[in-house]
Amino acid sequence: MFKIDAHLDMAMNALEWNRDLTLPVQEIRDREAGMTDKLDRAKGVVSLPALREGKIGLVVATQIARYVAKDSDLPGWHSPEQAWAQSQGQLAYYKVMEERGEMVQITDLAGLDKHVQLWEDESISDATKPVGFILSLEGADSMVDLSFVEKAYGMGLRAMGPAHYGPGRYAPGTGMSGPLTAAGVELIKELDRLGIILDITHLTDVGFQQALDLFKGPVWASHHNCRAIVDHQRQLTDDQIKQLIERDAVIGGSLDVWMIVPNWVRGKSDPFKDGAPLERIIDHYDHICQLAGNANHIAIGSDLDGMFGKEQSPYDLETIADLNNLENLLAKRGYSQEDIKKVMHGNWLRLLRKAWA
Repeated sequence: MFKIDAHLDMAMNALEWNRDLTLPVQEIRDREAGMTDKLDRAKGVVSLPALREGKIGLVVATQIARYVAKDSDLPGWHSPEQAWAQSQGQLAYYKVMEERGEMVQITDLAGLDKHVQLWEDESISDATKPVGFILSLEGADSMVDLSFVEKAYGMGLRAMGPAHYGPGRYAPGTGMSGPLTAAGVELIKELDRLGIILDITHLTDVGFQQALDLFKGPVWASHHNCRAIVDHQRQLTDDQIKQLIERDAVIGGSLDVWMIVPNWVRGKSDPFKDGAPLERIIDHYDHICQLAGNANHIAIGSDLDGMFGKEQSPYDLETIADLNNLENLLAKRGYSQEDIKKVMHGNWLRLLRKAWA
């Protein structure tokens, strides 16, 4: 079944991890054998062939470039201008993938409908189809000033999350507390004016509430799970989930294992002894469905290879193509075929069509 994954850091992996995503996953791992500069070397799970094998024909693909102050221990760039340049290098990667026929950028309703029709045409081999991408910015630090938001929109940016990890120029993120910055308040208004989808992922609790109160347009949580199951500020509270449901938002289930099961310690827990099978993400889906009374607000937002690999993914997931197994796992939990289609692609399509109408 055709699938949409609403969060993949593909250009980051290509440029900062130096991965040729046109290759099969195993060839990328082989090239990284023996490398020790990053914890997830030789453990990646995402590539364009694997996406096609998994029938993941449309992704929300990120640009990501953090600004870091002098005293920060987070990775990033030393000025907003450098961060902007890095994000533009990532856009250049997507563009060359488009020129090579590997990907195609989706920016409007006509392009979306045409691309979905292509991927649902079973007379054409999936192996020959380009993977569609909707451009999103994770963390707004690279917006040198607010005028750059409109520049980015002109280049095809269609979604933005103001925050990421740690402090941010526009909003504090995961691990932090407190409100949007003054510039962040104006950023939210500018996103609304331009019709850019607001991604509330990584915002603080205060920032989440501010953003929802300020923003009147379409909202999603591209890669988020439930705080009721894993108690961490990175997760959504039941009240936040209810507010998103009221806004007809969609929540993409993240497959970062520490967000799926309690007491997982990054870099210490054993992925097989302490980890989780893919089926455990359905615990989070079920929780959201119970709050909503339906399956209209759950979907895929895997974040696979988002600075982690197999060591921090569901232990029965070898590559992203194994998201094919979600269909049977959802059916096993009692989800109807209609609801399974909503999770695989229908809910994201409903939100996008409403946003771009």
